[in-house]
Amino acid sequence: MHSIPIVYENDDICIINKPSGLAVQGGAGVISAVDTALSEQVGSKIYLVHRLDKDTAGLLITAKNPRAASLWTKLIASSAVQKEYYALCTGEFSQLEGTVSDPVVHKGSAKAAFTSFCAEKQCRIGQDAEHTSLTKQGRAACENVLLQGSTSLCFSLVRLRLGTGRMHQIRIHLAGRGNPIAGDDKYGDFKLNRFLSKKFGIKKLHLAAVCLRFSETCFSLADVPRIKAEGAHDKPFTIEIPLPDYMNKTLSLLEFAP
Repeated sequence: MHSIPIVYENDDICIINKPSGLAVQGGAGVISAVDTALSEQVGSKIYLVHRLDKDTAGLLITAKNPRAASLWTKLIASSAVQKEYYALCTGEFSQLEGTVSDPVVHKGSAKAAFTSFCAEKQCRIGQDAEHTSLTKQGRAACENVLLQGSTSLCFSLVRLRLGTGRMHQIRIHLAGRGNPIAGDDKYGDFKLNRFLSKKFGIKKLHLAAVCLRFSETCFSLADVPRIKAEGAHDKPFTIEIPLPDYMNKTLSLLEFAP
């Protein structure tokens, strides 16, 4: 496989841009995973401190020694590191900003979960709706689905911030409010996903971890640099990356890029 992109590295941590489709941890039936592939790449053992779904792309913090692994596991669990994502959802957000607080059930146990969202851009296609923001190809594809019984189709580009880190939390919360992520084959709209795959080439989950914000706690307990700002106090260290190419391709087709 190709090398895993390293975004930031010091003596204790290695922050990567995990590709979609790469599992974080190895196990039965897993051909390749971050914990083994990254260890081979950097030439020393890598320790996991948090997770991303296999199909979710983006920023992942790993540790390079047991002490750092213990520290960063605690920092992430205490929300000293704020994680932000972008998702391309289907359906309209009547409330552009808010928090989903529905509990997430895992292995029969309901856990508290909080996801803040901000729908930054939306596009509706259908009866009495403007669809000039779409390309000719995009309009034709969306109008075709209207002929199959739907009255309209809406895409929403949503920025999300995690208050908790439950398994599949974002995917469950968005699907639960009627805005499943495009390409989500576990919690999404399966009929619509087939259409999106055929007409737009959406074959991957359109969810990416794009930003990590490190609080003052990280500076006091760990080796994390500050970012200097002219005429202002030091501001928290932030790492932000672009969306993966396959999401940008979809957004470009919809003329929907952020």
